[in-house]
Amino acid sequence: MSKHVVVVGAGITGVTTAYLLLRQGLQVTIIDAHRYPAMETSFANGGQLSASNAEVWNHWSNVIKGLAWMLRRDAPLLVHPKPNWHKASWMAEFIWNIRNYEANTIATTRLAIAARNELLAMAEYEQIDFDHERRGILHIYRTKRSYEHALRVNDLLRKGGLERKAVSDEEIHAIEPALHGRFYGGFFTQCDSTGDIHKFTRGLARACERHGAKFRTDQSVRAIENSANGLRIRAAAFSADGAKSSEDIVDADGVVICAGTASRKLARSVGDRLNVYPVKGYSITVSLSNDSTKATAPWVSLLDDDAKIVTSRLGLDRLRVAGTAELNDFNNDISAARIKPLISWTRRQFPEVRTDNVVPWAGLRPMLPSMMPAVRASRRPRIFYNTGHGHLGWTLAGITARMVVNLVSQQL
Repeated sequence: MSKHVVVVGAGITGVTTAYLLLRQGLQVTIIDAHRYPAMETSFANGGQLSASNAEVWNHWSNVIKGLAWMLRRDAPLLVHPKPNWHKASWMAEFIWNIRNYEANTIATTRLAIAARNELLAMAEYEQIDFDHERRGILHIYRTKRSYEHALRVNDLLRKGGLERKAVSDEEIHAIEPALHGRFYGGFFTQCDSTGDIHKFTRGLARACERHGAKFRTDQSVRAIENSANGLRIRAAAFSADGAKSSEDIVDADGVVICAGTASRKLARSVGDRLNVYPVKGYSITVSLSNDSTKATAPWVSLLDDDAKIVTSRLGLDRLRVAGTAELNDFNNDISAARIKPLISWTRRQFPEVRTDNVVPWAGLRPMLPSMMPAVRASRRPRIFYNTGHGHLGWTLAGITARMVVNLVSQQL
């Protein structure tokens, strides 16, 4: 009989991990706190599959900006001043990792390039429609200073194996004619693409079920214990009103923790330290409800580096606009002050796009201080991690799933 592996978490990292475990011939059970897959950070992100956005954030310029913006509720990077040990330790480690900025940016670029083929192979094999657009990603810069920083970043991306084309203001508007405004310059990455993370994850989850995976939803893992033959996972089941209804037990040969921001607590319960912090990001989904709006919305994905805002066209009828980073602990509230800049930016750059039908969203990115995902075995046998991807979970999921499945295959 094949080994049985439990995957904790049904977001993009959990579902891609489960899928590759199944393709290895293993039995898989997926446990998730929600009723459906992809209901947290994999619900409405920026949509970019972007090796060109592989620069890690551990840079003194970002620290200085964060301090300067602390009193601005609409700042692209907002650190709430309320202190606690988790936030303080994370920020201290973030600063410590500034020394690894170049090495980690190069390593992330290599991972992102490798992930591309893995993810697209899954979609092709399982015939998943996720509004995939292969039109490249255009980075735009408004000032000489930001463009010169981008030139230095480009050297690191090139060392990681990514080629980008420097473009002028005229070329920027030729690549995306719908874009208004003037820019100092930009970079265009033809090999990057976009797609709907939620549609992909739900489609791959259905493929997992076809391949024999069992889903246990509305369940939260409470303990991972040793048993005579492997591991015993205790999970609390919840009813529709959120009340605990029962405790379920699943016996397994191994566990892969892909639990996003909940990974830190689970890691601590088994004796590991995994300093994942919830970095909140926001998005709006603009309904392109008439022919004029459809015609004047962009098709090429954008990253406005000064505003820290990205866009992705999701089919004919939707435009995703996302951005900002907020350190505010486990707070899922949608702040009007954080949504307003996304709408205002859309109106400035695409004045003919109607913004009367906009759906706001906020999600907590599971981010480690190094900005690198944790793909490794626990100190305890039979337990593994694939988590902490931060703002690049969609981009890196394919390769980190492959890496952790290789670990599981070697050690179980």
